[in-house]
Amino acid sequence: MRCLMVLLLVLRVHGGVVMAAEVLRPRGVPLSKSSFYDPTRDFNCLDGSGSVPFTYVNDDYCDCQDGSDEPGTAACPNGFFHCTNSGHMPLTLPSSRVNDGVCDCCDTSDEYASGVNCVDVCREMGRAAREEAARQKEEMARGYHLRQEMVEDGKKRKKEAEAKIEELRKEKEEAEAIKTDKEEAKKIVEEPEKEALEQYRVVEEERKATEETEKKFKEEEEAREAFQHLDNDGDGVLTLQELRSRQTFDTNRDGQVTEEEARFYLGQEDTMGLETFLTSGWAMMRPVYLLDRRMFTPPSSTPTPDIPEELAPPPPMYDEEDSYGTDDGEEEDDYDVSSDTEEEGEEEDAEDYDPEDGKDEDDVRREEEEEEEEPKYDEVTQRLVDAANEARQEFDEADRRVRDLTRELKSLEEAQGKDYGYQEEFRALEGQCFEFSDREYIYRLCPFDKAIQKPKSGHGETRLGQWGDWTGPENNKYSRQLYSNGQACWNGPTRSADIHISCGTEGRITGVSEPNRCEYVFLFTSPAACTSPEDSREEEEEEEDVTGEADRHTEL
Repeated sequence: MRCLMVLLLVLRVHGGVVMAAEVLRPRGVPLSKSSFYDPTRDFNCLDGSGSVPFTYVNDDYCDCQDGSDEPGTAACPNGFFHCTNSGHMPLTLPSSRVNDGVCDCCDTSDEYASGVNCVDVCREMGRAAREEAARQKEEMARGYHLRQEMVEDGKKRKKEAEAKIEELRKEKEEAEAIKTDKEEAKKIVEEPEKEALEQYRVVEEERKATEETEKKFKEEEEAREAFQHLDNDGDGVLTLQELRSRQTFDTNRDGQVTEEEARFYLGQEDTMGLETFLTSGWAMMRPVYLLDRRMFTPPSSTPTPDIPEELAPPPPMYDEEDSYGTDDGEEEDDYDVSSDTEEEGEEEDAEDYDPEDGKDEDDVRREEEEEEEEPKYDEVTQRLVDAANEARQEFDEADRRVRDLTRELKSLEEAQGKDYGYQEEFRALEGQCFEFSDREYIYRLCPFDKAIQKPKSGHGETRLGQWGDWTGPENNKYSRQLYSNGQACWNGPTRSADIHISCGTEGRITGVSEPNRCEYVFLFTSPAACTSPEDSREEEEEEEDVTGEADRHTEL
């Protein structure tokens, strides 16, 4: 179809006549390029590659390399078709979609020769688009109003934080001064305590040494008495015959003391003198000796580890026939059992008998309780210790106070160092957390802190990243945040979360995706991202101009 030439339009204004000529655009040409398509002269290809008669424009044959001579047909593979879409927004399509049987333009202009029954729905779509634009404008206005409240709140928080920091600094100075005083006071009372404890330590060591000496003397006396008791002939030497004459050493309770059993207690020797008995023999004989005399209770029936198994005594059994004399009937010098009743009573007492000091368990328990009630130090020393303990406690409290103030001050100063936007509008988000759920996970974003992922089934959570910085473009810096250094992926990088922030009437995560391995993208809305209605007015006017131009112009 060849294009019509020039039409003259006559307009009357307030009784006057104004003559105006307008070049009508060929099909598929946008208004911005209509001046290049002048039907009064040859058409020059827009890439400068050549010139053709204007009658070649839209003749369904591609003459220009850039396809600019066929804006309204599908002849050129690299061409474009412009939908005027009167009543709605204009649209530009690849030329291949012209007359392809699919209605792409709402005004049906792309299917003028395909025979498809398209319906012009631009007015309805334009109306719906304008209603949606109005709704978005209203929502943006509400969001901007909320943003202003967040700005005021952010500025208020900033001032409160600054005042709190100043207050904490003063408190810290006072606390440090108190800590210094308490430390000096502690040193003053610790010095006499140290001297007193040193004296007490010396006295205590002397006391323990005396007790140890007395204990050793007592043990040695006990050993000497036992030696004299076992030395039947009093010649100062214990022999095999003397030990074999004592039923005490019948360890296997077969009714006789064998030479092997006696030799075992003599250290595999035939005789043993007093010195050897005191140093080693008594330690071997003492358990069975005291046991036989009702003065020792073993911890269990388990044989003594140092005694060979074949010589180990069975559990003690006592009866009338278990005498304490010698094999040949000689009577013991000073060991006698008067009656069965006395023997039974002694057996009952043997279980509670302490061989070390001859006291039963009740006596020992009573003395232990008395020792616990008694003061550890003498009265003077105890007063010095109490005073030092009180001073140390006061110093510890002062030191703890300084550390708490230091920690709180550091936290506030770090928060003050964060970038909360041009007008502190994002500060209100700190301390809040927002969640989003999909089929498998719950995602949690705590602005200026962290981003995490939790499985819906199972326990634990995965840290996707810690607060990093603003990463938006130069003209819109506060549109994106980066949370980095999350947990490392298996054989992969550390996780990170990229937060895309847009205007909304509430803080909300609208979607989460993982476009790259271990790299997550959060879509987040907040009033803090809303701009002033005046800022978007120019864009709206441009859109209105384009729509209006589509309404005002007609194609050839």
